[in-house]
Amino acid sequence: MNSNMKCFAQASTIALLWTASAASASEGMWMPNQTADVGAAMRADGLQIDPAQLSRLDAAPLNAIVSLGGCSASFVSPEGLIATNHHCVLESLQYNSKEGEDHLTNGFLAKSLSEELPATPGSRIYIVEGQRNVTADMLKGISADLTGFARHERLDANRKALIAACEEQPNRRCDVRAYYGGASYYLQQKLEIQDVRLVYAPARGIGEFGGDKDNWMWPRHTGDFGFYRAYVAPNGSPRPYAPDNVPYRPKNWLRIARQGLKEGDFVMVAGFPGTTDRFRTAREVGFNFAHYEPLWQRWLSDYAAQIKRATAGNRTAQIRYASILQGVENYAKKLAGDLAGADAVGLNARKVTEETAYRNWVAGNPALQARYGEAIAELDALVEESSRASLQRRGAALLGQAQILSSARTLYRWAKEHEKPDATRESGFQDRDRSEIIGRLTRVEREYLPDIDRKLFEAALEEYHRLDAKDRDTAFETALGQIGLDRLYADTKLADTATRLGWLDKPAAAFEASHDPFIKLAVALYPGDITAERTDKDLAGRTEAARATYMQGLLAYRKAIGRPVYPDANGTLRLTWGKVTGRTQDGQIWTPFTTAEGLLAKHTGKGEFDAPEDAIAAIRAKDYGPYVAPALGTLPVDFLSTVDITNGNSGSATLNGRGELVGLAFDGTLDGVITDWAFAGDRNRSIHVDSRFMLWTMDKIDGADRLLKEMGVQRASGSSAPGKRS
Repeated sequence: MNSNMKCFAQASTIALLWTASAASASEGMWMPNQTADVGAAMRADGLQIDPAQLSRLDAAPLNAIVSLGGCSASFVSPEGLIATNHHCVLESLQYNSKEGEDHLTNGFLAKSLSEELPATPGSRIYIVEGQRNVTADMLKGISADLTGFARHERLDANRKALIAACEEQPNRRCDVRAYYGGASYYLQQKLEIQDVRLVYAPARGIGEFGGDKDNWMWPRHTGDFGFYRAYVAPNGSPRPYAPDNVPYRPKNWLRIARQGLKEGDFVMVAGFPGTTDRFRTAREVGFNFAHYEPLWQRWLSDYAAQIKRATAGNRTAQIRYASILQGVENYAKKLAGDLAGADAVGLNARKVTEETAYRNWVAGNPALQARYGEAIAELDALVEESSRASLQRRGAALLGQAQILSSARTLYRWAKEHEKPDATRESGFQDRDRSEIIGRLTRVEREYLPDIDRKLFEAALEEYHRLDAKDRDTAFETALGQIGLDRLYADTKLADTATRLGWLDKPAAAFEASHDPFIKLAVALYPGDITAERTDKDLAGRTEAARATYMQGLLAYRKAIGRPVYPDANGTLRLTWGKVTGRTQDGQIWTPFTTAEGLLAKHTGKGEFDAPEDAIAAIRAKDYGPYVAPALGTLPVDFLSTVDITNGNSGSATLNGRGELVGLAFDGTLDGVITDWAFAGDRNRSIHVDSRFMLWTMDKIDGADRLLKEMGVQRASGSSAPGKRS
């Protein structure tokens, strides 16, 4: 068999294997403009609306889908009401909590528009208005003879120019993201809503029932939902919070399905998945799971334990650090699932097999070898360099555990960047970023206590000093040694919000002359930060060049074997679909729904399994009203599906075949998180809160009849919910 025939045979085998797996799993986070490629498959699985409708960003259902800048959400009423996850509004619950008003524990329900509370400072709602291919514009001035740093800077300048032109329209937020490793680029235009208000979230005993113990697990009984509202000026234009702002009126909103789901039903999810790494090379995967993730998993686990110890017995401190702790625990547990999953699916061998087939396809054809061979070799070499660099830079994250130090570094960098014209400032420090930075600097006031921060910083410094000397910043260590931790916290004025924000408009010279100890540390760290950043940019530029060509070859290979290709998740709007399906594996049977009786069985009245008394009483009385699932004969809580999601999809609308809301995606299972690196249909399951449990909680438990009416939901007759505690 000659080399070309052998490569064709290998490619055909891979294609057949993929086709077999695709038949049993809905793989892919698809761009809306790819629905023409997958529409027939969606219709075959149960989509009832025209697939072409899912490619339109100006029509339902996609123009009801919004981003919160980290979570996904959707409009569910003509008055700008937005549904998302409880854990996505948690920071706003925390921000608005204080002694005697513990919204974290008791939840929150505004009884009128006037009682709706401002969300966490810096909160935004982004409505996608358009998306277009800007690859040609991004690659202007890019040539093979550029250094890595020059290439990176040229791409950055082109990106800024595209964004600046897009944002000449008022109240728009635009971004340019790379797809397929930089083989293509798209610009996304979004309307930015600046006045976001907290409307409703159930008590913690529903919204976080099961806590970290149940996180990433099945069966699950968590009512992970909450509501924001978008507000605008009376003339309909976005503006910051003002007392006379009015609810935003979206062009479309999602209707709540009158008929709930049953096993085997089609579902789709629309949202903004954060990052996946399915196109990383075998070398990158090997380094990640042998070195990088084990280190981060240990550090994050230690950090979570430190927060718990530092805040033990202090409810005020626990409220302040609740959001940070939840985020740390969530990611640490996900990394643990990654590490176990990589072994379970034989990830390294799988990546090598897939990659070898592609590389043999290239090597077997002189024309392909001439086009892609050099980039493949170059990327392999750069992966080794990048792996070393990632470990050398790991200390910076440890220093970020000191919140006031992080604020001081942001402020000083802002001052240094504002010595330049706006177009040449570092991304993240342009005038367009000012409101976001103000939000971050303001949020510190509700997430910081000096004695807790000091304990956490001391623990971080212990780990920092274990790093090799070459990986630590000598100037920082010298400055900290001269100041001492006692003076660091006793003498700083940056813990005061007004003082902290006041530094935003001071020149760099004022920082360099300051005696504030945290500012002195920020000034000491700056030269090393800039040197490391320039080195990283050079490496990134060289890697981007090699990876873009590598991915062009991979796309050609996948086309040759008849395998459609979706890009890795990158925080932009995507569609995915699947079916309501449980799982059977090694003696375990996962039914696709959990029920109210299962919640009752888990309820202990203590810790993470302490549901509100009203909910427990209603479950015992089987007071479920019209929210019973006929096939189950009881109230569903959560359900499993085969949709393909990841971080950032939290709060994503789960829709039925008619495009109606049937739930919200909020989690995956621990043994399935490895699909971020390589899709595994046999273990991929996503967890959703069922809309029937959401409505039951709003109706029977919390008396949210104002919101139910607004959403077009008929409240159960005879309901006598006692009204929301706050």
